[in-house]
Amino acid sequence: MSQLRRLPDGPRHGACVVPSAPGPAGQPIRRVMVVDDCAGQRIMLARLLGRWGYEVTEACNAEDALGLLARRPQDIVLSDWMMPGLDGLDLCRRLRGLPDAGYSYFILLTSKCDKAEVARGLDAGADDFLSKPVNANELRARLNAGARVVGMQRELQEKNGVISDTLGKLQQAYDAIDRDLKQARNIQQALVPERTLDRPRGRVSLLFKPCGHVGGDLVGMFSPDEAQIGVYGIDVSGHGITSAMVTARVAGYLNPRYDDQNIGLRRCAGGVHAMQRPDDVVRLLNERFIADPGVDEYFTMAYATVDLAAGLLRLVQAGHPSPLLIRPGGRMQFVGRGGLPVGLLPDAAHETLEMQLEEGDRLLIYSDGMTEAATPDGRMIDDAGLLRIAAACGAASGTEFLDELFWRLAQEVAPESGFQDDVSAALFEYGLSRA
Repeated sequence: MSQLRRLPDGPRHGACVVPSAPGPAGQPIRRVMVVDDCAGQRIMLARLLGRWGYEVTEACNAEDALGLLARRPQDIVLSDWMMPGLDGLDLCRRLRGLPDAGYSYFILLTSKCDKAEVARGLDAGADDFLSKPVNANELRARLNAGARVVGMQRELQEKNGVISDTLGKLQQAYDAIDRDLKQARNIQQALVPERTLDRPRGRVSLLFKPCGHVGGDLVGMFSPDEAQIGVYGIDVSGHGITSAMVTARVAGYLNPRYDDQNIGLRRCAGGVHAMQRPDDVVRLLNERFIADPGVDEYFTMAYATVDLAAGLLRLVQAGHPSPLLIRPGGRMQFVGRGGLPVGLLPDAAHETLEMQLEEGDRLLIYSDGMTEAATPDGRMIDDAGLLRIAAACGAASGTEFLDELFWRLAQEVAPESGFQDDVSAALFEYGLSRA
C-alpha cells in the first residue's frame, strides 16, 4: 500500500538543509518520491530527505508509484532496482511514457555495479545510480545534481513555451500580411483589366507576370479614339509593396478610362482628346515624382504613341530596355535613344524618336526581367537570347505571341532559381485589318 507523507520543511535536530536548484520562476526543486518494497529503507530515506527540506512521497512498489506519479508528478524519483512485480527499470520505462508527466530525474538504488547492468539502466531512461547501502553525502550530491538538471529542463520548457507562443503570434501576423498581399496582388492585376485593345489599324496586347505577390512592373494602354493609341511599360526600382504602390500611382496618371485625368492626353476644341508628345508626358511624370519628398523610388519607362491613320510612331525610352521592332518577314532590331529613368534627377531631358511604321510591323516593349533572367549555366538571357526566342515564336500574334514568348523564356530559366524579377511586355501590331 502506498503512503503519502509530507515531512516538515527545514532542519530537524540541528541538521543542515541542502538548498535545491530553482525551477521555473525561482520555484525550488523539492518533491522527491522514494520507491522501495523495504519499509525500513523507505523510512530511513524519507527522514533523511525531510531533514534536508524535501517534500517526500513514499511508494512500496512500482504500480503504486505510477498511480501517484500520474496524479502528481515529482521532481526526483529514488527507486530501488530490485522489487517484486515491476522492478525499477520497468518503473522508469513506464514513467517516461506517462503523458503530461513532465520530467522527473530518476535515480536507481542498486547494488549492481556491472557495466552491462548500468547500460541497461541508462537504456531504460535512468539518469543516475546510487549504490546501496546509501551514503548520505553521496545522496545529497546526487540530489543536487538532479535538481540542477530538472531546473534547466523546466527552464528550457518555459522558454520553448514562450517561443511557441511567439511563433504562433508571428504566424498570425504572417497570415494577415499574406492575406493583404494577396489582395494587393488582385488590386495590382486590376490595373491591367484587359489584355488586348483592338483598333481598325492596330492592336495592343499585354503580358504581366510578377515574381512575387506584388511587383514593380506595369504595362498599360489607352486610346481616346480609333485613330490614336498609347502604350507603355514601366519598371520601378526595388520590389514589393512600395514598388507596387508606385506602379499604381503611375497607372492613375495614365488612366485609360478617364481621358480628362490622363496626363498622356490633352483636351482639344469640341471636347475631343489628342495625344501629348511622349517626351512631354515623361517630363510631367518626372516633375511630379521629383516634387514628392515621400517617394525615393524611380522607374524606367518606354512609352509610345501611334497615329494609326498616318502610321507614325513616337517613342521615348527613359532608362527602360530598348524596345524590339519586328519587321514583316522576321527582321528585328532594337530601337530607342536611351535616357534617364523617371524620378531620378530633376530637369532630366528625354528625346522622342519618330518612326514611320510599315504594314505588319510589331513593336515589343518589355522589362529587364526577360533579358536578365538567369540560365542554368549562370548566364543571362540577354538581348541575343531575346532575339532568338522572339524569332522562334514565328507568325504568332497578339496574346498568343506573348504567351509563347514567356513559355519559351521559362524553358531556358534555371529551374532552381526561377524568375527573380517581374516579367512584363506590351506588343503593338500595326496595319492589321480589323472590323
